[in-house]
Amino acid sequence: MTINGTPRTLEQRRHDVRDRLERERDVWVATADADGLPCLVALWFVWEGEALWLATRPANPTGRNLRHGRRARLAFGDTEDVVLVDGDVETFGAADVPEAAADAFRTKTGWDPRTDRAVYAYFRVRPRAVQAWRGVPELPGRHLMRDGVWAS
Repeated sequence: MTINGTPRTLEQRRHDVRDRLERERDVWVATADADGLPCLVALWFVWEGEALWLATRPANPTGRNLRHGRRARLAFGDTEDVVLVDGDVETFGAADVPEAAADAFRTKTGWDPRTDRAVYAYFRVRPRAVQAWRGVPELPGRHLMRDGVWAS
């Protein structure tokens, strides 16, 4: 990976993003409250083919913002290998989260929020836009998804 090298093809960028969604466990989650006060936290996640699943307490700032704002920006990587995902959010309680998503979350993270003593909610983030770039040469082609459709 070089910052100033030849830009990756669109196909390679899509492959690299999907690989990271499968492989990585942590994601930065940016939300805002009704007054626009930002909140940024790192959370564990699992990718289930079309959406990312997060879990956090529904009463904390991130949980409230995800529930009420119903939008989030997720970020991976550092400034030399950026992936940004803008998505629409749906909230699920422990009793109504799809079993496959909750099981995948437990398998990947080693933690099952459904069995925790504290109350947790699951949040499904469906990507609406995805950007990825490695340095200035890749900025012109950074938009890999728009309006929920992967670029081709």
